[in-house]
Amino acid sequence: MSRTILAVLAIVLVGSNLRADVDYDADIKPLFQEKCGACHGVLKQEGGLRLDAGSLIRGDESPNGLLDFDQPASSELIRRVATSDPDERMPPEGEGTPLSAQQIELLTQWIELGAPSPPNEEIIESPSQHWTYQTPTRPELANDIPEPWSSNPIDALMFDQWRQSQLAPVPPADPKIALRRLHLDVIGLSPSREAQSEFAADTSSDAWNQSVDRLLDDPAYGEKWGRHWMDVWRYSDWDGYKNELRGSQRHIWHWRDWIIESLNADKGYDRMIHEMLAGDEIAAEDLDTLRATGFLVRNFHKSNRDIWLDATVEHTAKAFLGMTIACARCHDHKYDPISQQEYYAFRAIFQPHQVRTERLPGEPDTGKLGLPRAYDADLNAPTYLYLQGNEKNPDKDHPIAPSVPEIVEVPFAIQPVELSNLAAKPFLRDYIEAEEISAAEKKLNSAQNSLRESKAKDDAIARQQVTVAEANLQSVRQRWAATKAKIVGSNPNNVEPTTDQTAPADLAIQAAKSERSLRFQQALLDVLQLRKAVATAKESKETDEAKKKSAIDAANKKLAEVEKKLVDASVQLVANDGKFTPVGKSYPSTSSGRRTALAEWITDSANPLTARVAVNHIWTRYFGQPLVPSVDDFGLRSPPPVHQDLLDWLAIELIENGWSMKHIHRLILQSKTYQLASSATGESQDTFAKNSEIDPDNLFFWRANVRRLEAELVRDNLLAIAGTLDATMGGPDIDFHQGETIPRRSVYFRHAYEKQMPMLVVFDAANPTDCYRRSESIVPQQALALANSPLAIDQSRQTASRLSAEASDDPAFVTEAYAAILGREPTDSERSACESFLNHQATLLSDPEKLSASPGAAKTSVSPATDANLRARENLVHVLFNHNDFVTVR
Repeated sequence: MSRTILAVLAIVLVGSNLRADVDYDADIKPLFQEKCGACHGVLKQEGGLRLDAGSLIRGDESPNGLLDFDQPASSELIRRVATSDPDERMPPEGEGTPLSAQQIELLTQWIELGAPSPPNEEIIESPSQHWTYQTPTRPELANDIPEPWSSNPIDALMFDQWRQSQLAPVPPADPKIALRRLHLDVIGLSPSREAQSEFAADTSSDAWNQSVDRLLDDPAYGEKWGRHWMDVWRYSDWDGYKNELRGSQRHIWHWRDWIIESLNADKGYDRMIHEMLAGDEIAAEDLDTLRATGFLVRNFHKSNRDIWLDATVEHTAKAFLGMTIACARCHDHKYDPISQQEYYAFRAIFQPHQVRTERLPGEPDTGKLGLPRAYDADLNAPTYLYLQGNEKNPDKDHPIAPSVPEIVEVPFAIQPVELSNLAAKPFLRDYIEAEEISAAEKKLNSAQNSLRESKAKDDAIARQQVTVAEANLQSVRQRWAATKAKIVGSNPNNVEPTTDQTAPADLAIQAAKSERSLRFQQALLDVLQLRKAVATAKESKETDEAKKKSAIDAANKKLAEVEKKLVDASVQLVANDGKFTPVGKSYPSTSSGRRTALAEWITDSANPLTARVAVNHIWTRYFGQPLVPSVDDFGLRSPPPVHQDLLDWLAIELIENGWSMKHIHRLILQSKTYQLASSATGESQDTFAKNSEIDPDNLFFWRANVRRLEAELVRDNLLAIAGTLDATMGGPDIDFHQGETIPRRSVYFRHAYEKQMPMLVVFDAANPTDCYRRSESIVPQQALALANSPLAIDQSRQTASRLSAEASDDPAFVTEAYAAILGREPTDSERSACESFLNHQATLLSDPEKLSASPGAAKTSVSPATDANLRARENLVHVLFNHNDFVTVR
């Protein structure tokens, strides 16, 4: 019997899903990819052998002698992976770890079954044939899709899949559950009672779509979805030990605000990429756009430039392209068509860039307020390939030019960018000169006031302070005039011409002269102050002569130093050159244009990756599982997705609609697929049961997935339901320690390495280092957080008080509490239990002297009610906040 027939027979006998024994797709193929793919795949075939498909392993077309179906354990494949001989073992030493005994047993069992694999398994002859590197094409929609599934292309594509898989559509979710799902998914906040009532009262066929439109226009949409993209783009506030900056930058919250504002404005995703990668080149003067370069700023690493650039390369490729370029840093990529040379060529795109902080209106100290942004500091900075990835061993004989991986066949052309005067000389912003002169004028006014208020008849120091302040004001004015005249003379663009017609060279001489005069007057003031200090030391009533002498000597030493400075300053007064201190720092007037070229390459409509990666992220956050499981790796190890037609349809829809993400959101939210029930009711029990047998993992999205609320939303909804949420948007990051007391949305609290709110960490908040897809854990600390957190207790009391104003009796209160907290009505058994609880609690609390104080109670800011009935309601609300449905999207 031939191997091919044996394999097919094994599939028939065991079933295509071999989960009871060995599953080829789940167990065998990934094992070969991990252990053998680097040397025996489409990229490389050591010994002419490919092991990346079942038919190739079996040698169906070209016998290879690897498998012995009569004696599986004696197969050459098993011998080579099980041997202890380092010259024989596969994978070889240095190429991967040996197979474990369990993995070898899996392979043996698979061979015993006839080494079955799907008969239509894809085998490509070239990496360029892999589905991810093929330009998406819009699939044809079937023309026989029944209503209501034919109105939305998502539904039409889904229904066709269900039909082919013999799955039956399940009913939509209960309207109350669906409305809560919609609100939580779009704005991150549960629907208010008003929103619930309005939706229930609207019987029009367009009620759902109107709710979708209203929520997408809600500013809270940008906050909710901003946090999702902040995960993908690795948003991190500054981190470091105490006040030492080690990573990211202070004030990077400007980037966070830009993300939220851009999403709310429905800025095109392509434009967002351009601004994040090259905002300093495409809108060099626009402070609002420069905020976007926080994407690059975030990668700053104080101690090691290589770590900084490596992170930039890795996460630019992962976030926008789903490419694991970082795997080629030390050697050619083992699994994808990316060479080590291409890794460093991609890194060369970022080699010139650095980070600086722009001064903003109203605060000259950029440590207190500023705008961190990227810019190209050194256009001649070379890029070298590190031999074996060792930064101490660069190949300096062969500098590498900037480029992109060849596998993506899209043009990449670099054009240097000439920057305006304002971009290269940010001190020319009008408010900076005005603030500098205003500050000098305030110093003069202060000095003059001090002189007037001086009680001394002849206060030489006070008079000299006025002289210094006058000299400083004159110096500031003349240095600005000279600076602007010089810039206008060399390049008049973007600079207001000075009204002074004096020649620039003469203005420079005047500025230098006034600055030298300022130095002289300041030195003279220092001498007067130190002479007074010496006199004070001599007149001291200190009885310890040694201490008194030490103080006098110290004052005399400082006096000698400033007297020398005075002499030096007086000598310099006779100089007549035009050298003066610049009013601000100048930067290169040309940017490399490399990052602009990269942004254009990434967002080119022919790039097969960008739009697919983006819509995959959006889909994931609505449905709880992605269309492409490896959201940050669309490489050769990513098999064609089950829903590739849907993925490509959405990708093309994104591109052809101006890269509008709200357009994709609207399509998804208005689909019947999104509105499906997540669990069966009495009438749908049979449909759910049959579908579960065919597709137990819900790979075909025939039902909604039950999801846990994101960490931020758990906290935000405690506040929102209580009516205490502060809806103020934007602004500096808030100390994460204040998360229990400041009622702002969680997205605005400091989020960095070792700087995260404990409650958010417990509920699996994003790792600032890397979080392309959040994980969901179930740990006791989550229940403890909601049970014992002062925030949860305080908001329970606030909620009970608010709801009691609307509920005259306990049954009405139970109804209101369930609607507000869980978005649904209580079942009969729940209502009975809650009403019994309220009666029992009220009875217990009516006689507090019989109760014992709870040890270790949380320190809350809202006192418990003194009325027993209201106190019982507070406790019920607290219980409902601990209900699984509160932290669940159904």
